[in-house]
Amino acid sequence: MALLRLDGVSVRFGARTALDAVDLEVAEHETVCVLGPSGSGKSTLLRVVAGLQRADAGRVTLEGRDQSGVPTHRRGVGLMFQDHQLFPQRDVAGNVAFGLRMRGAGRAERARTVDEVLDLVGLPGAQRRAVGALSGGEQQRVALARALAPRPRLLMLDEPFGQLDRGLRERLVVELRTLFSTLGTTVLAVTHDQGEAFALADRVVVMRDGRIAQSGTPLEVWQRPATEFVARFLGFDNVVAADVLGEAADTVWGKVPVPPGAPQGTQRLLVRPAGVRLTDVRDGLPCTVEARTFRGDHVALMLRPGDGPRLEAACALRDAPEAGARVGVAFDADEVVVLSAP
Repeated sequence: MALLRLDGVSVRFGARTALDAVDLEVAEHETVCVLGPSGSGKSTLLRVVAGLQRADAGRVTLEGRDQSGVPTHRRGVGLMFQDHQLFPQRDVAGNVAFGLRMRGAGRAERARTVDEVLDLVGLPGAQRRAVGALSGGEQQRVALARALAPRPRLLMLDEPFGQLDRGLRERLVVELRTLFSTLGTTVLAVTHDQGEAFALADRVVVMRDGRIAQSGTPLEVWQRPATEFVARFLGFDNVVAADVLGEAADTVWGKVPVPPGAPQGTQRLLVRPAGVRLTDVRDGLPCTVEARTFRGDHVALMLRPGDGPRLEAACALRDAPEAGARVGVAFDADEVVVLSAP
C-alpha cells in the first residue's frame, strides 16, 4: 500500500484549474520530486497534501486514512520551505525543537533528539548559535533538522534549495539523498530545477497545466521524454515533424533512423544532442557550426543545416570544431525518441 495516495484531486481558483484530477502514489521510503514550470500546479499539489489548501474534488490518503478535514499539524508530515521560515528570536536548538514541543515531548527527549538531528544534518554543537549568524546553507540545514525532528511519516520540501548558490545546492542534494536513504524517509519534493530533481529523486513527476505529463525514474524521463512538452522542458530542442516508416523517418534533416518498434506514420521526433554525430561534410547532412559552448564535461555545438531548424550536438572538447567550420551530421537511432501526442 502506498504511504501517500492522491485520487482525482482537483483545485480551482476561480476560472483557473490549478490541479486537474491528479492521481499520484508515493511508496514508503521513496523520494518523489515533482517538476514543472511556474503555474503547472506542483506547489498547489504540495499544499493539498500538507492540508494548507482544500481540494475541490478528489481524496488524499496517508497510510490508507482519508485526510479530508485533518489539519496540517495532525497529519504527521514535515514541511521545509524555500525561505526556511526559521524563528529569529530562537537559537538553533529552539528552532529544531519547535515541532517536538508542539507534540508535547519532554525536555530530555527534546534535547536528545535535537542533538541527534543536528549531527545528522552536519551541524553538531550548533544548539546555542543564533540563526541570524548562520550562512544560507547552515540555515537550510537547521530548517531540515526542524522538519526531521518529529520523525514525520512524510517529509515535504518546497523549492528547498532555491535561495542557495549552485555549488552549495549540488553538495546538499548529494548529502540529502544519502541522509534520506539512511533514515528511510519518505519524501515528496517540489522543484523547478531538473538537475536537482534528477540527483535527489527515485522517481520524477513532470507536471503541465495541473496534470501529470510524465512519471518515471530520472533515467527513464531523461532518456525517453514522453511528449514534446517534456522534451522541451528538459532542454531538448532537436524536435521536428517526421513520417516514420519501418526503422527510418523522413524529416527536414533527411532520413533519421528510429528505434525498432517505433510508432509509425506522422509523428514528432526528438534527436537528443548525444545522437547528433559529426562526420565528414561529404558523408552526412551538411551543416555550419554557428556556436560552441563549453559545458564542463562536453561542448554543445549549435549547427545550421542548409534546410530546416538548427541542431544541437554534444561532443568531447578535443573533437569540437570551431565556429564557422563545415561539418556533416549523422544520427544515432539509440538517441532518437518518437514522442507521444501532447
